[in-house]
Amino acid sequence: MAGRLIPVRGLLLENIRFLDTTLRDGEQTPGVALTNEDKLAIARKLDELGVHIIEAGSAITSEGEREAIRAIAAEGLNADICSYCRIMQSDIDHALACDVDSIHLVAPVSDLHISVKLKKDRETVMQMAIETTEYARDHGLIVELSGEDASRADMGFLKSIYQAGIEAGAERLCFCDTVGMLVPEKTEAIFRDLSASLKIPVSIHCHDDFGLGTANTVAALRAGAGEAHVTINGIGERAGNTSLEEVVMILEWLYKYDTGIKTTELFKASRLVSSLTGIPVAPNKSLVGANAFAHEAGIHVHGLLADTSTYEPIRPEMLGRERKIIMGKHAGKSSVSLAIKEMGYDVQDSHLNEILKRVKELGDFGKHVTDADLQSIAETVLNIHCNSRVKLEDFTVVSGNRVTPTASVKLKVDGEEVIQAGIGYGPVDATIQCIKKAVAGVGDIQLEEYHVDAITGGTDALVEVLVKLSKDGRMITSRGTRTDIIMASVEAMLNGINRLIQTEPSNKIK
Repeated sequence: MAGRLIPVRGLLLENIRFLDTTLRDGEQTPGVALTNEDKLAIARKLDELGVHIIEAGSAITSEGEREAIRAIAAEGLNADICSYCRIMQSDIDHALACDVDSIHLVAPVSDLHISVKLKKDRETVMQMAIETTEYARDHGLIVELSGEDASRADMGFLKSIYQAGIEAGAERLCFCDTVGMLVPEKTEAIFRDLSASLKIPVSIHCHDDFGLGTANTVAALRAGAGEAHVTINGIGERAGNTSLEEVVMILEWLYKYDTGIKTTELFKASRLVSSLTGIPVAPNKSLVGANAFAHEAGIHVHGLLADTSTYEPIRPEMLGRERKIIMGKHAGKSSVSLAIKEMGYDVQDSHLNEILKRVKELGDFGKHVTDADLQSIAETVLNIHCNSRVKLEDFTVVSGNRVTPTASVKLKVDGEEVIQAGIGYGPVDATIQCIKKAVAGVGDIQLEEYHVDAITGGTDALVEVLVKLSKDGRMITSRGTRTDIIMASVEAMLNGINRLIQTEPSNKIK
């Protein structure tokens, strides 16, 4: 990317870089507390993606945070490792002790933040920014001087603090839309002005309070910004930050700009961050949400069979994903036919019509038709009897406020008795871990998603557990319904495992 100018609809995008702030505990996302091992795993994934700068945390926060930053800095990653710092020497000293490459030095620049939060005046903040920039540069750090709440600041003062920062040795600048108040047309005007009047790169850091984080970030890049601050899945404080995957794919696909990011790893990165932070990705989230490449309506699937671009703007493989055909009351014959073929069955029209009828009946009752449900319907209609390779003999769970949740299970796997015991974070987790270990001989089964709903009210409620399991890159959904949540979980797991190890994928849409 270095040294290239790429024309984009009459504008120029030059040497754009990505600074990812996911590791700053999801940009201080409420309730997120990553372990050092979690942070290192995410940092490795960000580096694999090709992210240019990784903001690994704020060194002043705690000794635990500093341990994580030091571990990431010592990992030998290609990315520039950065620490968030206030305009205070103590913050910089702690960053230096972590052996980072750069600091994101944040100076409040709006009068609201200066007077109410810091209880200081503009001149004092200006002097603090200059002194800390010089101190960091004198100690060998790259400085990105950032204007906090810049979108509500006086532009004259903002430019003066930026210019003072440049003279003090700052090598990058950042404009922060701290509470998401920008709109794209204003963003474009601001960055045309800043990129023309300042001699070093200016980055854009947006929050998504009004849902405009991605739009404002792209507008800034088109108007001259040299760097975008982003997070995986758009996680961040309040409504989140700008989403890495959205900005990357908009630039790559809609503007034909080579970002240097390995897009085929975006979905894996999304799943990793969601799993480690405990923050689920909304099903309708663009690009990485569960429904982004899922199709139910019969007319859509009919179009996909002719040409996938009829109902998909990009191929899911570009993000490391696969499309999913959903069964429900809106399904058509094309949907069912494709799904049945992928299970390895050839059906006549009469059988297909009957399977479609039963699928729609389940959908009319408000049921989510899982892969296991569809396979069971198909086998019933086709009069196919499949023996379950994995059968439950019995299981026991012990749990309590002074007891580590412990489970033991006895299964018959291909006729052989297998017994496993183990612990977990709760009784359901302990049981599922035991089942996964017990069936390891027939395949590496991964639990991708777990969801539970109470169908009826009361303490004796009927609960429905839905699980998504994977094996060798293939995924399947399965259901268990009982009054006992642990038994429902076991039922869902075993139904899904048996379906996964009995069938192989075929005939996917090309």
